[in-house]
Amino acid sequence: MLYRIAKPLLFKMDPEAAHHLIIDGMGAAGKVPGMPGMLSAIWGTKASPELAVDLFGLHFSHPVGLAAGLDKNAKAVAGLSRVGLSFMEVGTVTPKGQAGNELPRLFRLPPDEALINRMGFNNDGADVMAQRLAKLKRHPIPLAVNIGKNKVTPNEKAAEDYRACVSKLFPYGDFFVVNISSPNTPDLRALQHGDELRSLLDAVKDEMGKQAARHGQLPKPILVKIAPDNTEEQLEYMAEAIQLSGMSGIIATNTTIGRDGLTHRNSGETGGLSGRPLTQRSTEVVRSIYKLTKGKLPIIGSGGIFTADDAYEKILAGASLVEVYTAMIYKGPGLLKEIHGGLLRRLKQDGFDRITQAVGAGVR
Repeated sequence: MLYRIAKPLLFKMDPEAAHHLIIDGMGAAGKVPGMPGMLSAIWGTKASPELAVDLFGLHFSHPVGLAAGLDKNAKAVAGLSRVGLSFMEVGTVTPKGQAGNELPRLFRLPPDEALINRMGFNNDGADVMAQRLAKLKRHPIPLAVNIGKNKVTPNEKAAEDYRACVSKLFPYGDFFVVNISSPNTPDLRALQHGDELRSLLDAVKDEMGKQAARHGQLPKPILVKIAPDNTEEQLEYMAEAIQLSGMSGIIATNTTIGRDGLTHRNSGETGGLSGRPLTQRSTEVVRSIYKLTKGKLPIIGSGGIFTADDAYEKILAGASLVEVYTAMIYKGPGLLKEIHGGLLRRLKQDGFDRITQAVGAGVR
C-alpha cells in the first residue's frame, strides 16, 4: 500500500534521482531507533521452514534475495535487510571510486516492465564501502559483496582490481560475487572467455585464501556472475572453467544487450536491459548451467522475476536461490511477501515438502 501511494510520485522523477531518494531514505530509516523493527512489521516475511535454504555454509530463510545494483555503496543495508529479503548484494564496487558514465544513464520502460542502465560501475570505492560496513553492528541476512574492475584498468591487470576488492572487504561480506558480465564497462565481458577467465578466477581464489589466513577465518564463498548473451558453447566453457577454479557457484544472469520485443521509446538507449524481457532467457541459462554442471554447482537465478511463478520456474530449472531487482522498482517491497506466499502454494501443489526438493526438478 505504501509503495503504491509513493510510486506515481517516484515515476514522475528522473529515474536516478528516484533511485538515490529510495536508497538514502532506506539508509536513514535503518539508523532510526525502532525503525528497522517497523520495516520488518510492514514488509517482513514470516519464517517458513519449507522455504529455508542452507547453502555456502550460510542459512537463507527463503530463496529470494536482492541483486547487485540497487545498493551500490552499501548505504542502505540496515534498512533493506528488514523488508523481507533473505539475502542481498551490495555493489558493484571497484577498488577506487569512480563517477561512472555520463547522465542520463538510467531509463524506465514501463509498458515493457523493464529498465535500461549504462551506469558504468559508479560507486564510492572499496575503502568507503569498508568504512560503512564496519559501522554496522550486524546484518540480519547474509550479505554478498559484488566486485568489479575500474574502467581505466586494462583487462590484463583486472585481477589486481578484484584482488584489491577482496583484500579491503573480506571482513564484511558473507560471500563475494565476481562481476565479469556488465555490458557497461568496456571489454569487461571479454573476461568471461578464454584463458583470461581461468587466470582471473584463480587470482581471486588465491587472494581469498590469503585474506582468510590473515584474518584467521575460513575462505568466503565466491560466485561468478555471467551474462545472458552467451552461446551454448560459451556457457559450456564458462561452466567448466568456473568449476575447475573452485568457485562456489554461478549467478545467472546479468543484464542483456538484446532488445527483442520492446515497445517503449527508450528501447533504443544503449546499456544493459533488465526486467520482464529477460525472464525467459535468464531461466534458459539457469537450465543450461544446471545441465552442464550436472546440478553440482549451486546457481542463483536472476533476471525478470516479477511473480512467484517466475521464481519457481527458475528453481525448477536449477536455481537454489533467486534475486530480484527491477521488479522491486515496479512493485515495491510487497513483492517479497507475494513471492513468499506463492512459493509455499506451488510447493504444496507439486507435493514437495521443502523448496530444496524442487531445485532442478524440471530438468531431472
